[in-house]
Amino acid sequence: MTTSNSFIHQVIGRLCQISASIGGLVLVALALMTLASVIGRAFFSSPIQGDIELVQLGCAVCVACFLPYTQFQRANIIVDFFTDKCSDKTKQFLDGFGALLIGLCFSVLAWRLAVGGLINKENGETSMLMSIPVWIPYLLMVPGFVLTAIVSFVQSIDLLFNRSQESA
Repeated sequence: MTTSNSFIHQVIGRLCQISASIGGLVLVALALMTLASVIGRAFFSSPIQGDIELVQLGCAVCVACFLPYTQFQRANIIVDFFTDKCSDKTKQFLDGFGALLIGLCFSVLAWRLAVGGLINKENGETSMLMSIPVWIPYLLMVPGFVLTAIVSFVQSIDLLFNRSQESA
């Protein structure tokens, strides 16, 4: 985000690290489960039932957990072909405006994920093979999207109003 050591930046950075760590743990668990399923299928003709479903649902949660850290590090792909010759001040403004738009988009996505999760809970929707309630992964994705929105808004404020940024 910035090189600032402000309390808010430290707290957000730590939350992003925790979120990414949770995503990493889920990803390792999915990899181990996939390995066990492949070994079970190859040697014992007994794969883990619903392993593909679990990987699909788990990967969605992983991505949501990794997004805040990626945004915090400003590590998203930036197409700077059109702004390459712009001044640093113009680039900073455009980066700030982009961060604001990302924050707004992730706020809407978090809201819709939460609503969708609650609707799926009310309807009792489950996955095909394992009958996993679909609302669980929906709602597990919400914190990552909310944190990504918060990171984006803080970055937007930093870039548009507070301090000049080093080149990313």
